[in-house]
Amino acid sequence: MATEGGIVTGKAVSGIRDSRFSKLRDTIDRSLWSYYYHFMAQKPAEDNTAERIKSLEKAIKIHQNLYYNKQPVLSDEEFDALWAELEDLDPDNPLLGRVGEDLADGWPKARHVMPMGSQSKASDPASFKTWAEKVNLSAYVVQYKLDGASIELQYQEGLFLRAVTRGDGTIGDDIGPNARRMRGIPLRLPEAFSGAVRGEVLMSKETHAQKYSDKANCRNAANGLMKRKDGLGSEDLVVVCYDALGSLPASGELFSMSSGKAGSRSPVSPFGDEMEKIGWLSKMGFFTVHTELFDSIEAVIDYRAKVMALRPNLEFDIDGLVVKDRTIDVEDAAKTRPEKQIAFKFNPEEAVTGLIAVEWSETGASYTPIGIVEPVRLAGTTVQRANLNNPGMIRKMGLKIGSRVVVTKRGEIIPKIEALVENPSDAKEIPLPETCETCGSRLVDEDTRLYCPNELCPKKELHRLEKWLGVLDIREFGPALIARLHDSGKIKTIPDLYSLGLDELEGIERMGRISAQKVLKNLHAAREVSLQEFIAGFDLEGVGLLVADKIVNAGYDSLDALLAVDKVALARIPGIAEIMAESIWNSLRAVEGQMKALADSGAIRIRAPAPRPAGGGGPVRGKSFCFTGELSGMKRQEAEKRVRDLGGSAKSSVTKDLDFLVTNEPASGSAKNTKARSLGVKIIDEEAFLALLRQALESPGA
Repeated sequence: MATEGGIVTGKAVSGIRDSRFSKLRDTIDRSLWSYYYHFMAQKPAEDNTAERIKSLEKAIKIHQNLYYNKQPVLSDEEFDALWAELEDLDPDNPLLGRVGEDLADGWPKARHVMPMGSQSKASDPASFKTWAEKVNLSAYVVQYKLDGASIELQYQEGLFLRAVTRGDGTIGDDIGPNARRMRGIPLRLPEAFSGAVRGEVLMSKETHAQKYSDKANCRNAANGLMKRKDGLGSEDLVVVCYDALGSLPASGELFSMSSGKAGSRSPVSPFGDEMEKIGWLSKMGFFTVHTELFDSIEAVIDYRAKVMALRPNLEFDIDGLVVKDRTIDVEDAAKTRPEKQIAFKFNPEEAVTGLIAVEWSETGASYTPIGIVEPVRLAGTTVQRANLNNPGMIRKMGLKIGSRVVVTKRGEIIPKIEALVENPSDAKEIPLPETCETCGSRLVDEDTRLYCPNELCPKKELHRLEKWLGVLDIREFGPALIARLHDSGKIKTIPDLYSLGLDELEGIERMGRISAQKVLKNLHAAREVSLQEFIAGFDLEGVGLLVADKIVNAGYDSLDALLAVDKVALARIPGIAEIMAESIWNSLRAVEGQMKALADSGAIRIRAPAPRPAGGGGPVRGKSFCFTGELSGMKRQEAEKRVRDLGGSAKSSVTKDLDFLVTNEPASGSAKNTKARSLGVKIIDEEAFLALLRQALESPGA
């Protein structure tokens, strides 16, 4: 959202009235409010939750009223981040049950027949799916989420009575005289309906471009015109409707502020279901929102992708979809935040584009598909490459060369293709590589992985060396140096690293004696490693630190036990299925000699696994943690190790069974933070994490 006229930030700024300075005033105002928002988003140094809640309440009230009075200064995403943090800190806060006010002086006030609350939001398919699985709807009615100003049209015996703005959600301004000039509002209905019809006051993109381009967007222009006392411009507005509710007041008239009371009423829904309601609205002469009906979660997600592609060509602005149950639930609809409907919003970090080619990136033995897409602007950058993960993802989505796809960028360096929009008739199948480009071995396609099975493949050898040095965090050994040593034949295996001397290193291009000494010093400084690091460092197919930890925790807590394990036993370990067990076992056989040679050489000592706390571990034992962003007091690997040593587990992604997401930016709108909030995962900062560690270490048995 952008400012329309300039927020009062000081006499020197707000006093400017000359139109020549309007852009300057808006820019200054926007900058000041942007600074204020980012100040608000910073968590105080001291953990004073009560003070933080007060600050959030104040900020939300300010920005709600700015939004509803056509002077927004925060984007929807910035405001949602403040709202989500308040929900996290104080779920029962009364402010979460209120809406902002668009009440203006000079208009008569009127009470709503249908209270206007707010909707829960899902900003991505994962959070929508979580909501949908929880509410379990009979069928999914999906409508465009119109980006305008809400209004309630009230009728008595089929005659138009008044038009009430959102107001505070219960009472709004009666702008009936202006509404009569808007398109889409029948003044007399074919039936003697008494009740309310809800819609959205909109301005078309074409009208905005032709007559109101000085306004930031269609919504701002519509909000300003609908409340003009002289009514000028109301004829340029359109009302599109999506809801209706019958009401039979005992007094014979709808709620009137002049009478000082609402009277009694019996809300009724004269419609069988939501689809019948839309049909009735159209029959009565109202303009109605585009509506579709689906029977599955996946169908709704696919439809959202299609609408995103259509969005630029629509007559009116929309900022998402509204998804609701086909069955009408009057009581639920009257709640401040209905449970059976949700705003499935579009994300500014998503775009629809075309898939024009697929490249296969080699990382060690694995071949990973990278989609080459038509250039598209996404989160402030031009995107031309997007991750496709694996062959199984290509098959699951039904992707082809020429497909229209949804690309997202939620904090990732490389964007990701998340969904298929459509396949044109001339789309072509995506060819998969069949043989290893380095050694010529036939690649193994496991759906989730495409890899070279040859453990002696030169590419695999090089990657194993890089993996070992990376897991042990050995500095000075950069990829270029490793490649030169490998290509020269001086090292092929991990044990070869520890037989290197000054003479071999000095013979390498651009390597002097001092540099060679530094390299060897760093290499031999890391002489003790955990069994998990030892396993992960050997780059077994599909095994990183997390999988290595599962293997060790399953009782294979020595090198001898590891090398003696069979495929069946590996497959029994939680998280390791039969196919993965086969790959791990084959990899172990290929590097068994290297593992023994390194352990027997004495160059590396394998540290015995820390005993798992039998009754200790306190608040960490049995809990799962995911770390995102940088920690100030320790490296992420060290934090994960401490968790594992205390009986907890470390995860690389946010899932519904995660207990804690640890981040030093708990108020940010990052992908992991957003997903954690939608799944109800507790978000803590580094200080809180360290407090949990202290409690765990002090607990009995730790």
